[in-house]
Amino acid sequence: MPQALVNVAYLISALLFIFALKGLSHPRTAVRGNLLGATGMLIAIVVTLLDKSIVSYELIILGLVIGAVAGTISALKVPMTSMPQMVAIFNGFGGGASALVAAVAFIEALELNKVLGTQETVATVASGIIGAVTFWGSMVAFGKLEGLIEERPIRYKGEQIVKVLFALASIILGVYFGISKEMNYYWYLIITASILGVLLTIPIGGADMPVVISLLNSYSGLAACATGFVLNNNVLIISGSLVGASGIILTNLMCKAMNRSLTNVLFGGFGEIVSEADEDKIYGGKIKSATPEEVAMLLENARRVVIVPGYGMAVSQAQFAVRDLMKVLESKGVEVEFAIHPVAGRMPGHMNVLLAEADIPYEKLKDMDEINPTFEQVDVSIVIGANDVVNPLARTDSNSPIAGMPILDVDKSKTVVVIKRSLAPGFAGIPNPLFAADNTLMLFGDGKKMVQELINALKES
Repeated sequence: MPQALVNVAYLISALLFIFALKGLSHPRTAVRGNLLGATGMLIAIVVTLLDKSIVSYELIILGLVIGAVAGTISALKVPMTSMPQMVAIFNGFGGGASALVAAVAFIEALELNKVLGTQETVATVASGIIGAVTFWGSMVAFGKLEGLIEERPIRYKGEQIVKVLFALASIILGVYFGISKEMNYYWYLIITASILGVLLTIPIGGADMPVVISLLNSYSGLAACATGFVLNNNVLIISGSLVGASGIILTNLMCKAMNRSLTNVLFGGFGEIVSEADEDKIYGGKIKSATPEEVAMLLENARRVVIVPGYGMAVSQAQFAVRDLMKVLESKGVEVEFAIHPVAGRMPGHMNVLLAEADIPYEKLKDMDEINPTFEQVDVSIVIGANDVVNPLARTDSNSPIAGMPILDVDKSKTVVVIKRSLAPGFAGIPNPLFAADNTLMLFGDGKKMVQELINALKES
């Protein structure tokens, strides 16, 4: 294939990647952005395979069919609540593939007695370290999200020193590999970096998981970029750079939304468990339980209602029932909006995706900065399965693990209704004084079931 044609195809792919990122920045254009990105990647892969004479047209078509079937089955079978786990696995596979491809390219160069320059050697080391950290870090994130590993932070004395030692060992092994060109050092490097990936993710609690997933996504892009330098493939360098940069930008935005630094997320103590005595002190004799009929009476007389979705809504698959509740309330002349915290759920944009799945208009989704100044004018706030993102301790307790984290100010509403199975703490592991506030009613039960009972009560009234 003529090099000029290859370069033009790569240029088209790069442009599609950029337009894809632009489209993904807004829910209304996200689907189009996703399609543009997938098209760009398809062009890049097919052109590379043909240019390098790696496989025939028949094998390319076979690969397209297998990939399309696997993607379709995944899209149909994997529930929306498992999307964070799926994203974690994709991130891990991206990082692991980059590390292995870089290794194979290096081995091939050695067997063909090619002269290996500094660029290829450094890029191989970078791909190995970042790829291994990404793969095992993502696997730990998947295990935590899936409940296979303890969700709360797993911490131990001297953990920071241990992490630094493994990071230094990975770099030293990389230097030995670069000097000796012995593949054994590369595999030692992979093992060391893999342990580092586990050590970096295991102390992180579920509340920080959206930030971690975003960061691991960035890592997978950086690993791909490094592998692009190993292969001297421009489109892989470009696509990896875009993924790495966009992931870092998103991670930074999410850290700002939590009033935390990236270093604090990776090495902080978020998610420490407090004693049960604190819960007794906060909740003792102050919890007011309500029935769906009582809450329906409140909603009947409300003019403005704000619904705050959280991971509990995702678990109970309540987004469709929430949409029906919105329609019933609007038919009675009630204004309904949704308050979205940047880190609600378990991955960036988790709540937006769930509500979009239920065809809830984007215009009704209000971000934290927009909705917070208006909570004093809200008659009823309905919190469904959210905990840490509405916890007033973030404002009032400087010793709290979530101290300083911006929250949704639902406690300023005239009445707050919290739909929750129990008083169990969220991922941060701390009690929530909102549940015991004078203006709060607890509606205990499964999110979907309680919302449906609310709808029935409203229809019967």
